[in-house]
Amino acid sequence: MYLQELQLQHFRNYPSADLELGPGINVLLGENAQGKTNLLEAIYVLALTRSHRTANDHDLVNWEAKTAKVSGRVVKSVGSVPLELTFSRQGKRAKVNHLEQARLSQYIGQLNVILFAPEDLAIVKGAPTVRRRFMDMEFGQMNPRYLYNLSQYRTLLKQRNRYLKDLQHKQNRDLLFLSVLTDQLAAYGAEIIAQRLRMLHKLEHWAQAIHAEISQQKEELTFHYATQVPEDQLTDPDTICAALTQLYKEHQDKELYRGTTLVGPHRDDLHFRVNGKNVQTFGSQGQQRTTALSVKLAEIDLMKEETGEYPVLLLDDVLSELDDARQTHLLKAIQDKVQTFITTTSLSGITRQLIKDPTIFHVANGTVVADGSAPSGDPATKED
Repeated sequence: MYLQELQLQHFRNYPSADLELGPGINVLLGENAQGKTNLLEAIYVLALTRSHRTANDHDLVNWEAKTAKVSGRVVKSVGSVPLELTFSRQGKRAKVNHLEQARLSQYIGQLNVILFAPEDLAIVKGAPTVRRRFMDMEFGQMNPRYLYNLSQYRTLLKQRNRYLKDLQHKQNRDLLFLSVLTDQLAAYGAEIIAQRLRMLHKLEHWAQAIHAEISQQKEELTFHYATQVPEDQLTDPDTICAALTQLYKEHQDKELYRGTTLVGPHRDDLHFRVNGKNVQTFGSQGQQRTTALSVKLAEIDLMKEETGEYPVLLLDDVLSELDDARQTHLLKAIQDKVQTFITTTSLSGITRQLIKDPTIFHVANGTVVADGSAPSGDPATKED
């Protein structure tokens, strides 16, 4: 899979842009605050219908416009398909092959991307919510069923939390309706946990080999999924559902007192261990970075295994955060394998040696110029 074309209209600081992209490594070269990250964000948005930088879609629209459009053509093993997203005050519209999609969940998965930015080191050392979001975003791309279960779970969770608040404030006393919501939540929660375990088992397999190679076979990386469900009951969705139901019964008084749901996959976490020790707590900065790099690179192979297609890789100023050894491993791992977009202010010596025949785009003040081409886009507003 690769992105053959990218068109922007009134997206961030690009009034317009029309790019022909290389199937290998694409380098976005330019000074800071010129629009390099905005281009990567546009590709991410085209894939997932949402930004990784803001929760407000209106931030994507150029200050001087009312709507923004991102479109492109994705080439897969079975052919090519045009994609289009439009953002306005009325919401967003998604089209696949020029046909509008009734639900965004029908759109997601047409273009698969993996983003690796300096803040992705938080996958290892950040809060549990960062790792839950990581699992939900990445597994949701690969598996439409996971995305559906997650959407249903979140809707029910909001309903249940609202109802717990009503019960807490004595605005309602019907525990039967709470039981109905609980049963439904447990069913979807069990599916999510079971799917996370399955995907994490595969991701761990790929990440272990990568981590061992980077550490010269001195370290073993393992994953541990932290959940309130007893480990001996993490076998299948039905058993997990029964365990969740029991946990809800045990926590009911506490949930009624606090007015919120205390059990379920929205409370779970993922721990990374190096040689048996939690790398978040006991790992060095080097081990944390190696773990993050191993996990992100493992996603490439997992996505190929799950979807039959390699994803598009987005590297946002990440090379500057890695030492020469990790840079070398990263660039060798992606060479001739996946379409990659790299943002950088300059190509270092090691990067130039390792990247073969890159497509280079020069980015300056909302314009993009491919080597030997005329500028694409006009200067505008909204920062990099």
